[in-house]
Amino acid sequence: MIYQKKTGLGRGLKALLDDSDLPDSERHQLSNDNSSLGSISFVRIDQVQVNPFQPRTEFDAEALKELSDSIRLQGLIQPITVRQAGQNSYQLISGERRLRASKLAGLTEIPAYVRTANDQQMLEMALIENIQRENLNAIEVALSFQRMIDECNLKQEELGDRVSKNRSTVTNYLRLLKLPPVIQASIRDKKISMGHARALISVEDSDKQLYIYQEIIKNGLSVRKVEDLVRQIQTIGKDKKKSKSGAISFQYMKIQDDLASKFSTNVKLKLGDKGKGSIEINFMSDDDLTRILEMLDW
Repeated sequence: MIYQKKTGLGRGLKALLDDSDLPDSERHQLSNDNSSLGSISFVRIDQVQVNPFQPRTEFDAEALKELSDSIRLQGLIQPITVRQAGQNSYQLISGERRLRASKLAGLTEIPAYVRTANDQQMLEMALIENIQRENLNAIEVALSFQRMIDECNLKQEELGDRVSKNRSTVTNYLRLLKLPPVIQASIRDKKISMGHARALISVEDSDKQLYIYQEIIKNGLSVRKVEDLVRQIQTIGKDKKKSKSGAISFQYMKIQDDLASKFSTNVKLKLGDKGKGSIEINFMSDDDLTRILEMLDW
């Protein structure tokens, strides 16, 4: 079977696959170990080690089985990418899903691009290849971005260039990692969408973030309703800053809002010193007062 090398790898990944920046001694040593570097070769699957820099943490079992069945019938269309790790030994750079599916299909050999790459280049290749394929969840993308910044010494602008995303997109992904762990887990598990997450990261207080998250889960709020809720909470926060006295905490504000909903009218909590305060319930007419009193079992 003839495999043709694809060129649509993206500027970042394509540049990383160029080994011209490697030290001469390293490139020469690898070239002596295997004359097939840079070409497509068949390598034994049991000689391929998994990529220690792999950003993906989950692989869908059903999707792997479907790919495995396809490989069993038609063969592997797109080669994996590996680097020489030693004589008759390779380390996976990209294509772990294809490698796993090929093992399930019972293949003993697999087509592979054999590349030269140091650890940093290997990390960048693995991260960029996965990000560009858009097969990571949002938290995995965020963690990948953070690793590239920390381990590859990249600035956010440089990172954006490597993965073909603007700086604001990179920043929004990185901000997901500042959300409370329970919210990050829900994003990872796709219980809430990236749209919900974008609304949540615009809220600075973690208690407020958790309250909004609980409302999303409990009431199945749409992204638009979450955005409305965020605006309401932020407006309340601004009003509190403007007030010189009688400001109440978010928890008390939640009680005030719940009471207003219960009585279908405006309710105000007024706090004094030493935990003292009062509740003011507005009514619009005698009938409205009667309605409220009946609700209070007056």
